[in-house]
Amino acid sequence: MYLNTIEPAIGSRKSKKRVGRGIGSTLGKTCGRGHKGQKARSGGFHKVGFEGGQMPLQRRLPKIGFNSLSARFTSEVRLGELQKFGASTIDLNLLISSGVVPVFTKNVKIIKSGLLSNAVVIKGLKVTLGALAEITAQGGKVEV
Repeated sequence: MYLNTIEPAIGSRKSKKRVGRGIGSTLGKTCGRGHKGQKARSGGFHKVGFEGGQMPLQRRLPKIGFNSLSARFTSEVRLGELQKFGASTIDLNLLISSGVVPVFTKNVKIIKSGLLSNAVVIKGLKVTLGALAEITAQGGKVEV
């Protein structure tokens, strides 16, 4: 086999529609567009969602919901989940490597849920007031 002999499989490539080439081609004269009307004219297609002047569906329905772009990169961690780590210092890299938060997470907030029994140092994470009180009560601290 040579590169100059390679051809696509029969039927895999359709030949393009050649319009305006006589009666026998079935695409002569009007070229498959029929007679008159908006679709027969060049540039005669309306925008997506146009319903002939009727109020389009996407405008009839109410606007609902909101997707915050920043919320996609934010995660919450409970105090009880901090017990799983043997480490005394907890930061974002530790949470990502252990699988507690997704890989694309950029901001983490620790919330007061569950119990904390040992002292931990939190580095570079946000902490709620309740969680801060619990961490300091156990002898830990939060560093920015």
